[in-house]
Amino acid sequence: MERCSGAAHGNRRVIDKDYLQMLACPDTRQPLEEAPPELILSLNERVAQGLVRNKGGAEVKDPIQAGLVRKDGKTLYPIVDRIPVLLVDEGIPL
Repeated sequence: MERCSGAAHGNRRVIDKDYLQMLACPDTRQPLEEAPPELILSLNERVAQGLVRNKGGAEVKDPIQAGLVRKDGKTLYPIVDRIPVLLVDEGIPL
């Protein structure tokens, strides 16, 4: 499954800012914001080492190319094929 990348799309946003304002964490209802590239790089280093599990307990095996971070910075929701996966179990604790 292809995952979209902010880097692959130049400096364009992965998610339209107006659409992003309508989205919220499915668990806490906190606002979400696009994950910065530094966070994605750091997370992918841990993914490569097999150290990342989502809230459902499944190992995250594929690199994360883009994601939305909860306002408190404690959870990332991946974006797959330009679609945010806003399921509590798919959230990745940070």
